[in-house]
Amino acid sequence: MKRRDFIRTGAIGAAVVSTGPMILTSCSGVKGANDRVIFGHIGLGGRGTGELNSYFLRWPDQIRSVAFCDVFADRRARAMEMTQKNYAEKNISDKLSVYNEFERILDRKDIDAVAITTPDHWHVPIAIAAARAGKHLHVAKPLGLRYADFMLLEKECKKHRVLFNYGVQQRTFKFFQQAIEMIKNGDIGTIERVDVWCPRGNPVSNPDCIQEPVPQGLDWERFLGPAAFHDYCPARVDTQTSYFLNDYSIGFLAGWGAHPLDIMVMGIRDQMKGAYTCEGTGAFWEPGKLWDTVNSWDLQYTYENGLKLHFMSDEVAVPVLQGYLKRWDGNGTTFFGTKGWISLGRSMASASDPEIHKILNADANPDGWINHEGAMIVRQFTDTIKGLTPELCPLEDAILSDTISHMGNIAIRTHRKIIWDPKKGTIQDDTEAWKIFDREQREPWRAR
Repeated sequence: MKRRDFIRTGAIGAAVVSTGPMILTSCSGVKGANDRVIFGHIGLGGRGTGELNSYFLRWPDQIRSVAFCDVFADRRARAMEMTQKNYAEKNISDKLSVYNEFERILDRKDIDAVAITTPDHWHVPIAIAAARAGKHLHVAKPLGLRYADFMLLEKECKKHRVLFNYGVQQRTFKFFQQAIEMIKNGDIGTIERVDVWCPRGNPVSNPDCIQEPVPQGLDWERFLGPAAFHDYCPARVDTQTSYFLNDYSIGFLAGWGAHPLDIMVMGIRDQMKGAYTCEGTGAFWEPGKLWDTVNSWDLQYTYENGLKLHFMSDEVAVPVLQGYLKRWDGNGTTFFGTKGWISLGRSMASASDPEIHKILNADANPDGWINHEGAMIVRQFTDTIKGLTPELCPLEDAILSDTISHMGNIAIRTHRKIIWDPKKGTIQDDTEAWKIFDREQREPWRAR
């Protein structure tokens, strides 16, 4: 069959997932094909509860969620009650437990995997501890804040044969898989440059931090963990603050950028493994308030093989996208090859070739939006744990994309060109810049 005829049959989803040898990157699976995978959940704010409800409870024949950890007593109780109600409706009587300390979940021998949906600063330290406990890892994006911790997590996953699943659900979408297969097959030629864009922030106001006593039911010391100590104020535990406070994250530069940058990794990973430079401009939230991350950026990256990346916040991207797109999604990735281009957003796809455009939009509604199923990211991971499929969202790719965001953050903060050398795992000839990606961590919570 011709390749495009093959794509039209709808078989591409299975083809992409099974590309290459069917060998797991970390282990051969701990469960039988018909066994359920037992999960513990760490971090049950808005994202953690949302994933529990929409992703994990969706597949009771494959997944059981039995343990819930959060430093807010009401959040962990709410998650357990929601799960109990859901399981009762399905005549499932599993025993469920709640914990304040994530270590108690890691100590349980019956738990196969953990879902880590805490604020960003806790992602990797908890993942390292979980890997050492032999738990497979579903980790929310973005990855984390220190490159040394990325390397330590990679080491521990390999040592303990632990599988990793990054929370970039677009990898399961049929039209994404179709497009990536076309790009890899050379349908638009050799990729020479890429545009990437995403939202710079939510439409919310930067708050003041007014100190108050720590409320009952919150373990403030554990909430802060490896981040710098500050007295409690309500704004510090707001979901928006976990996105936009440098103590906990680097802003939507990584928090949203993780998705469209991951699309780039999906398509041209092998072109992205060398050294590259990063330079550009950016702006921060207004001074004198709580939030202090980058919230607008215009960044240019040049790889040693000549590949170029233009990474933009959404308001910077508009005039650029108007040059070649009639409409676009709020975040996306455009691959420019020697024979044309393909552009992918969360719910949209476009291409310079009308035939490719038609294939990618076969399932689009009359308004041009393409429906997708985010829950498959977890369902796919259970098959990986069972040894049925390779890792779909591996740690190597998460490190590759997250580091791009960090180089942008560092270039903006230092006002100079940054040279990243992934082979040496360092920023060349710039000790001051490197300190930003090697930030201090508070004891006793520092990953080691």
